Amino acid sequence: MKKENRIEFFRRLSAQNPEPKSDLEWTNNFTLLVAVVLSAQATDKGVNKATPTLFALADTPKKMVALGEEKIRDAIKTIGLYNAKAKNVFALSCILQNQHNGQVPETLEELMALPGVGRKTANVVLNVAFGQPTIAVDTHIFRVSNRTGLAPAKTPDLVEGKLNNVVPNEYKLHAHHWLILHGRYICKARKPDCANCNVYDLCAFQDKTA
Repeated sequence: MKKENRIEFFRRLSAQNPEPKSDLEWTNNFTLLVAVVLSAQATDKGVNKATPTLFALADTPKKMVALGEEKIRDAIKTIGLYNAKAKNVFALSCILQNQHNGQVPETLEELMALPGVGRKTANVVLNVAFGQPTIAVDTHIFRVSNRTGLAPAKTPDLVEGKLNNVVPNEYKLHAHHWLILHGRYICKARKPDCANCNVYDLCAFQDKTA
């Protein structure tokens, strides 16, 4: 995609949704981190059904440690892979309490050192909680980047690198959410809703549905 088209691409997404927000529900940096960890291989909607109960019991690392792994597991049983996720949430809570004074760290390296936190999760937390212009490449962003020709590459890490190079600086803070929401609701995997796409004419996809 040409530079002028990339600028127009994000200008339109920005005009349509100037202040995009995550679909996940959270109340502080810690609950955001836990929600993102729980969302791996699960839908935001499914996570949002389970977390109100969990966060009512424990919305800080100290409270989560006191709650214990078994009760964490009971609270998130409706989420896929709940056994492993409960173990990770308990373990990362222990580390935050013991090594970070109960605070969520603000660096990629420190976040990725936590159990259950990969690069994508860390980038989401840095972007949403701390306002850093990071781009977390999930399945939606990977698809949109390749399908539209915005930043085609074979792996999520390569797509992330390309996006960091090609997204105009003035749009980097919200690029992550614009691309996720576009992929989730418009540029869907099985049948993209091209008729309602406001970047239709900028997209390189050959099999458009309209």
